[in-house]
Amino acid sequence: MYKFIFVFFLHIISEQLIAQNINQVKLVHNEIGYYLLIDEEKFIVNGMNWDYVPIGTNTLNAKFWEKSDEVIRAGLASEMSLLKAMNVNAIRQYTGVPPRWIKYIYENYGIYTMLNHSFGRYGLLLNEEWVATTDYSQLDVQHQLLKEIEELVAEYKSTPGLLMYLLGNENNYGLFWSGSETEDFPEQQYAQAVVGEQRARPMYALMNKASQLIKKLDKNHPVAICNGDLMFIDIIAEECRDVDIFGTNSYRGVSFGDMFEVVSQKLKMPVLLTEFGSDAFDELCQEEHQSKQAYYMVENWREIYENVAGLGKAENALGGFTFQFSDGWWKYGFDDRVNERIHDLNASWSNGGYDFDYKVGKNNMNEEWFGICAKGPSEANGLYQLYPRAAYFALKIAHELNPYSQNITVASIKDHFGRIQIYEALLKSEKFRNQLVVEK
Repeated sequence: MYKFIFVFFLHIISEQLIAQNINQVKLVHNEIGYYLLIDEEKFIVNGMNWDYVPIGTNTLNAKFWEKSDEVIRAGLASEMSLLKAMNVNAIRQYTGVPPRWIKYIYENYGIYTMLNHSFGRYGLLLNEEWVATTDYSQLDVQHQLLKEIEELVAEYKSTPGLLMYLLGNENNYGLFWSGSETEDFPEQQYAQAVVGEQRARPMYALMNKASQLIKKLDKNHPVAICNGDLMFIDIIAEECRDVDIFGTNSYRGVSFGDMFEVVSQKLKMPVLLTEFGSDAFDELCQEEHQSKQAYYMVENWREIYENVAGLGKAENALGGFTFQFSDGWWKYGFDDRVNERIHDLNASWSNGGYDFDYKVGKNNMNEEWFGICAKGPSEANGLYQLYPRAAYFALKIAHELNPYSQNITVASIKDHFGRIQIYEALLKSEKFRNQLVVEK
């Protein structure tokens, strides 16, 4: 009997000690707007979409987390040091990263992880068979995804450094596109009238159930969904009432336009930019163009900061995750697993928001050139060197500002961003690259 009591109290004490190490991440909504608190301090998400995929591999076979601890620590030392130096405080990672490495990144570099479950975006394993296209209206699909979410929370909820959960990756686009590569957008009327009701509504309803489940199991971390821009926002407003945060992948060019205001009016949720940015390749000139990429990214971050709580604008911006840290050489031809060793110049979709290389009737978005760092060749152990572009050095200065500091105004944010010199950032990029060449 005494042994049982001792074990019971030992379990209680252990649970309390674990809880003390878990970051308390709260979403607050009051008279000044929406903001995150971590351990009672306001937190702006200066985030980055991050992965570790050497040239010649893709996201399926790179298997970074299966490497030896020595190799993983070396890779993290190189990349997390660069991220920390540019004042990034959070990274977006997909499921598959072991909890101990989330903890390691946080404890050694002060960088949090937003944990992303793709939620059937690229298919799912159903009854021991792979289903390429997810039908969210099917009961067995719903059961499987909720089971995966329950297992996910059980594994990660007590992990120091966990920032929040993210469901999906622009899954609304996955209702149209047959593969994983980016395509042009579908016709809006058809999208809303047919696909919206038949396929999108069940998906968002299931995301809401997943959010309810997560919040039941984990009281310390908020839940976001990842939508492709504002498509189906009216359905989201009706179906996702238990989701905490509206996350969106948005590529509108130099400005997000009315993004923050529309979300405020229709969803009454905070906005987290889960992806945004610009490629570094000029499709018209057929050459790298670092300064244009940096310009678009700096302007995007300025708008995010201006819309945080307490500054008088939309007051619902929580921050964002720049897309992305390093170039993805594997993206073009991903479905056929080709050209992973080639830095393709193919432009896969058209976007007039990026007018530096836009031409009517011609694609201008180069999927393999979105990194704010270029990627060098792999060593025998799979590690590689990164070469920061101008955008890296420009955003480093941008993130030196904390928009929640005292006496910050929209005017002072404009002034801070106005002092960022893209030309100087470009010179720093060239100096960094030349210095690495000399060292080698």
